[in-house]
Formats: sequence, structure tokens, C-alpha cells
Amino acid sequence: MGKTADLTTVQKMTIDTLKKEGKTQKVIAKEVGCSQSSVSKHINREAKGRKRCGRKECTSKRDKRALERIVKQNRFKNVGEIHKEWTVAGVSASRSTTHRRMQDMGFSCRIPRVKPLLNKRQRQKRLAWAQDKKDWTAAEWSKVMFSDESKFCISFGNQGPRVWRKTGEAQNPRCLKSSVKFPQSVMVWGAMSSAAVGPLCFLRSRVNAAVYQEVLEHFMLPAADQFYGGDDFIFQHDLAPAHSAKSTSTWFKDHGIPLLDWPANSPDLNPIENLWGIVKRKMRDARPNNAEELKATIKATWALITPEECNRLVDSMPRRIAAAIQAKGAATKY
Repeated sequence: MGKTADLTTVQKMTIDTLKKEGKTQKVIAKEVGCSQSSVSKHINREAKGRKRCGRKECTSKRDKRALERIVKQNRFKNVGEIHKEWTVAGVSASRSTTHRRMQDMGFSCRIPRVKPLLNKRQRQKRLAWAQDKKDWTAAEWSKVMFSDESKFCISFGNQGPRVWRKTGEAQNPRCLKSSVKFPQSVMVWGAMSSAAVGPLCFLRSRVNAAVYQEVLEHFMLPAADQFYGGDDFIFQHDLAPAHSAKSTSTWFKDHGIPLLDWPANSPDLNPIENLWGIVKRKMRDARPNNAEELKATIKATWALITPEECNRLVDSMPRRIAAAIQAKGAATKY
């Protein structure tokens, strides 16, 4: 390291501090971890008030402000589109310069977080629900059986468009991608408690009330016996049409199973959503060639879920509720 330009900002600040303390250049070089000539050049440069040599930037502060406005108008543009728009605004710069200026501003190209799109009424209901459940203990949540459907695809790695954002902007609404419920695909039904996961059900047809009640009869009830034996429990599911149908409500009343009231469009409040994420991450390296191989992979991975993982997810419910209250009903990071 023989050039002053090679010194980092931290090293330069350390050199300045040690110099003020009266340390010699040899001692400073040893403590900073650079050559003595680098220390000497930095000290002489600072003493003479000389600025760093090199080509002057081709963009002004005004140009940079214009670039930042362009990026913030639409975070999902690629560098080429941003460069074209910046050039149209009268700035003479190359595509690589555009990219460097964006990085200098702190923008990085990242995969956007996905959150459900909530309207004002839904946020209000979520907030009211969270405030009603804020005093529930971990023991009370352990009596809840969480359930959900999830989509599994043979194709992996399609992550969609990327977004330009700065550090700390991951939850910025302009940097989020809205999720859409009920995509047209084969779904997998599953359930979990704080102690374990239940059996999986692969849904072969569109889920209507009749199909869903078959799932409850042949998969949910055995899971309840596995989780709770003869003890009481509360069942949770979302407000999908098959779940909220009158015949389904009647089925639960006939079986004497209480339901947990649940706010609409709130996957972030359901710990089983995180469980699906764990399963999918564990399947990243799997490459099933057909639907049967995919099912076998899902079953094998689901069986690897430990009681500790289930307990940790259910124990997170008080934190999820606190986050929902703090966000005034808006979607949270979970």
C-alpha cells in the first residue's frame, strides 16, 4: 500500500488522530497497517491543503439531485432506462457513470420484499385485531393450530424485477412488490402447532367449500389429535371463500371446534407462512423433474421441520402483534 489514495477513510482519520497525539510516522504506519510513505504523503497533503488529483467529475450536484429524483420516481427501472432519462434531462454522462453515481448515492439493486396490498379498512381491522390480542401469552398461542395453503413450483429462481433502494429502505412502500393471493396453481395444505407440524394435503382441484371440508375431515382432525389429544384448541385459517363459507362454518360448529377470528389479507401475522418459507429455502438445491418428484421433495423437507422451529415461530406471535400495532395495522416484515 504505497499510495495515499489507497488509504481508507477510517485509516486517514486514524492517522490524523495519532498525529495530533504526537506519534511518529513510523508508529502511526504500524498501528494503521500501511507504509510509512503513505502516512507521510497523507500528512503532507493535509498540511498543504492539497486536494486529491485526478479528473474532475463530469456531473454537478444539481445533476446528481436530478438523478436521485429520476430513481425515486420509479424504483423498478433498470440502469439503461435511468441513464436514458438522465441524458434527456441534459446531463452528458455514460451508462457506467450513471451506475457509479447511483452507487455513490447509496442505491443498490436488490430483490424487492413482497407484502400484501392493504386498503384503509383492512389496516383498521388488523389494528383492532392486534390490540384485542396484545395480552395473549405464549401459552394461549400454543393452543392455536395454524393452517394455510401454499404454492410450490417445479421451476425455481424466477425472482422477478429488482428495485433500487438505499440501506434502511427495505420497508419503504415505493420499494415493495405487492403480493397477490390465490394464484392459479396446485396448492399444498398444511397445519402446525407450537409442538409439531401436521400431515400435508396436496390439493388436486380448485378449493371450494366441499373440498376444504374433506381436507378438514381427513387431515385437520388427525392433526388435532396428534397435537392436543383430547384437550381444547382453537383453529386458525384465513378468510378464503372456501374457509368462510356457511357450510364450512356449520362444519366447525358441528364438530365443536372454535375458530380464531382473523383479519383479511394478513399472511405476515401467520407463523406458518414463515414455515413455508423455511421449507422452500431448504428445497433450493432440489430440482424435481415432475409433479410426483416435487411432492416427494416437499414431504421429505416438511418432515425435517423440528419441534424447536415450530415453537420458535408460534412464540413470535406477541412480537408480530406488537409490530402490527406499531405499524398502525400496516403490513409488517414477518
